Amino acid sequence: MKFVKTLIKVLGIIFLLVLVFLLISLLVDNNRTAYLKIDNDSSLALNTYLIKNVNVVPMTRDTVWMGKSVLVENGNISKIADNIPENNWQIIDGNGGFLSPGLVDTHVHIWDRYDLGVYLANGVTTVRNLRGFPLHLRIKEEIKNKEIIAPQILTSGPILTGPYDFGDEKIQVQDPQMARELVREQKEKGYDCIKTYAGLPLDIFMAVLEQAEASQMEVVVHPSFEVPYGNNFHYQVASIEHAEDIVQQALNYTLDTIVLKSVVAQFGAARQTLGPTLTGYYKILEMMDDPNIQDSEQMAYINPLVNELDSKLQIARWTGEKEYDPGVRDRIQEQHDFHIHIVGELNRIGINIICGTDAGIGATAPGFSIHEELDFYLQAGMTNYGALKTATINPSKVHRALRNIGTVEVGKKANLILSATNPLDNLGVLKSPEWVMVDGRKLDPKKLEEFKENAKDRKGLIASGLYWVEYLLFEK
Repeated sequence: MKFVKTLIKVLGIIFLLVLVFLLISLLVDNNRTAYLKIDNDSSLALNTYLIKNVNVVPMTRDTVWMGKSVLVENGNISKIADNIPENNWQIIDGNGGFLSPGLVDTHVHIWDRYDLGVYLANGVTTVRNLRGFPLHLRIKEEIKNKEIIAPQILTSGPILTGPYDFGDEKIQVQDPQMARELVREQKEKGYDCIKTYAGLPLDIFMAVLEQAEASQMEVVVHPSFEVPYGNNFHYQVASIEHAEDIVQQALNYTLDTIVLKSVVAQFGAARQTLGPTLTGYYKILEMMDDPNIQDSEQMAYINPLVNELDSKLQIARWTGEKEYDPGVRDRIQEQHDFHIHIVGELNRIGINIICGTDAGIGATAPGFSIHEELDFYLQAGMTNYGALKTATINPSKVHRALRNIGTVEVGKKANLILSATNPLDNLGVLKSPEWVMVDGRKLDPKKLEEFKENAKDRKGLIASGLYWVEYLLFEK
């Protein structure tokens, strides 16, 4: 009996020590991202400026308004004119640069607060996070309360899939009634949209759409293998994700240009939106081609937990696949090229295409990936203006919560990029902004570099694991 009491006491002490260690890990991680806190940096307190001597790229049409002044008050654009008399506002000299809307990545996976700074450093001022858990609701609250500097975030709730599509990263929905309950629950918790996944049966998928309409929740669809592709063209669907699923589902793994015409026609008839995520798929080629990809610059910005549990496994999988089947590399390249063809065909008939990259998983680094995605759209035949629309004005047409971004107009949120030269001539200039503004707060190159440096090769493995455990305990 004495032994048992001693053992219980020892186990209790060990439990308390482990609990204290975990709490300290969270506190340390929170302290390491203190550079994002607005009250820690007086330069972030201001969100009212008069920007003079700039050329405005409004993105309402393919034009530039030369030699303008732009007044930003309390985070919003309040006036654009040839000349605005100076008042007591902080003055920014644009030095003849080009002012365009901040970029939007509509398909990301955020794992910690470090990601937020990396997005801003790459000119991404709005993100749509498509694998939500409690951490994201807290970040949204911190942004709302103006506690941290971060991109504007729209987040789905936890992913909904079918009862036999197993995986900790998604919820296995057992029946239509459970689907309806989950939609209502995610609405109540404060998630912005619903994300459906590849294993959802048709009856459960339709129940999600019906309840989403009743709950006024938009639905983002990762097409399900159990749902005929045409069912995705539903008015409650905000966007269909992944050009690859057009090949793998609608075309049954063929690169059939004839059958593709009917799919393109369906997109046109429904006026549906596509988020192609070409970059996420293309990374398969990089994983097969680059034996040193794990040590590459962009991999240093992947969350450490994701790196251990996803990135390394994916790299091993695809390098092994190439050794086992030498022809797989050419087939992946051929399908990637066909994805570009799909985007070109949809763009030709005026489909609303939104720039999404699948950043935050595999080898797709947050922030950096959007510039790769835009380059693929140029390869698909888009003009610079057309490609830039996918990451600015086009996303604003998809969600009610994004109506206030995407253009440089009076009344819009001051999410802006100043570039030295015209991005409509060369989108590459957006990779190295003169400064970025989010919610009217100006971030100079030194600050943007600080954000990247703090996120590079970061710690936080244990803290990220705890956020994931929280999701498993309270959302699964």
